[in-house]
Amino acid sequence: MAYEDGGGVKGRAYGGCRPGPAERYMDLALREAGKAALKGEVPVGAVIVRDGAVLAKGRNKRMAGRDVAGHAEIDAMRKAARKLGDWRLDGCEMYVTLEPCPMCAGAIIQSRLARLHYGASDPKAGAAGSVVDLFAVDGWNHRVEVMEGVMGAECSAILSAFFRGLRKGVGSRAP
Repeated sequence: MAYEDGGGVKGRAYGGCRPGPAERYMDLALREAGKAALKGEVPVGAVIVRDGAVLAKGRNKRMAGRDVAGHAEIDAMRKAARKLGDWRLDGCEMYVTLEPCPMCAGAIIQSRLARLHYGASDPKAGAAGSVVDLFAVDGWNHRVEVMEGVMGAECSAILSAFFRGLRKGVGSRAP
C-alpha cells in the first residue's frame, strides 16, 4: 500500500495505515540506504530534520570515497551544516537506519543534535547501547535523546539482504 504526504513524499504505508512522522523520515533514510546498496556500499541511510522539514539526506560512501569517515550520519551532518551555515545542529533530529558507531555517535553529540532515531541495532559496533552507550556518558556538554527501533525490522532486512547477497556472490562492493 502506498501513500503520499502533503509534501509529495511517496513511500509505503505500514500496518495498513498512514505512517507517522518517524516512519516517513525513516522511510526516506531507507531509500538512501538502498542507493548506497546499489553502489556496493553497506546500506545505511540518514536523514536530518528540523521543525518538520528535511534538511539533509546522507548515505554510506566509504568505499567509493575511500574515506573512513564516509558514513551516512557524517554525510548527512555535513550537508545539514552547509545548509544551515553552522556546524551546530541545534533543534535537529537524525533518522538513521543503523545504530551509530562510536565515531558517528561522537559527531552526533558534538553537533548538538537534539534527538537520534535509529532502526536496527548493531551488535558489533553500536555506540547507543549495543556495544557501548556513548550517549549515556555523564559529563558531555550536550545530551542527545535516543529513540531506538524505528522500523527496526525493515532496517535490519535491508542489511541482511545486502550481506546475504555478498556471501552468495551477488552484487559487489565498491573499490
